[in-house]
Amino acid sequence: MRRKISTALRASGALIAVLLAQAGPAAAVEAEKPPIAVILDRAKVMHISRPADTIIIGNPGIADATIQDAQTLIITGKSFGTTNLIVLDAQGQPIADEVLSVQASEDSVVTVFRRSGRVTFSCTPDCAPALAVGDTKEIFEDLNAQIGAQNARSASN
Repeated sequence: MRRKISTALRASGALIAVLLAQAGPAAAVEAEKPPIAVILDRAKVMHISRPADTIIIGNPGIADATIQDAQTLIITGKSFGTTNLIVLDAQGQPIADEVLSVQASEDSVVTVFRRSGRVTFSCTPDCAPALAVGDTKEIFEDLNAQIGAQNARSASN
């Protein structure tokens, strides 16, 4: 019985060694980089190594990116979620291939839950309703209309 187990273990060990040898290049691949964290409704500066010509965002509903100057991008979080960013040079060669994670702001935000409804407040220092994806539909729409009216009034001055 010992001999059968020993032979089986050697065969398994040999199989593992062959599989590891074949996986050599794959095993050498560096660990995935963490995503670039972008706060919802905020901009983030990203510097790149060469001049950019083309920017591709996997899901433009989640984030947006613009070329500020040849080697500076501005990334803006538009909605919660994860997407990717690809930057190409004038010859179509990749400069960057990154994952973007758009997250909620953690500073001075209070979320109030009432049964199945939710309302978000920005408390900096006084609390006022804040437009936040995921809040109760009526509150979100009312606040959005108020913000739109305020922006229109500011634009007319």
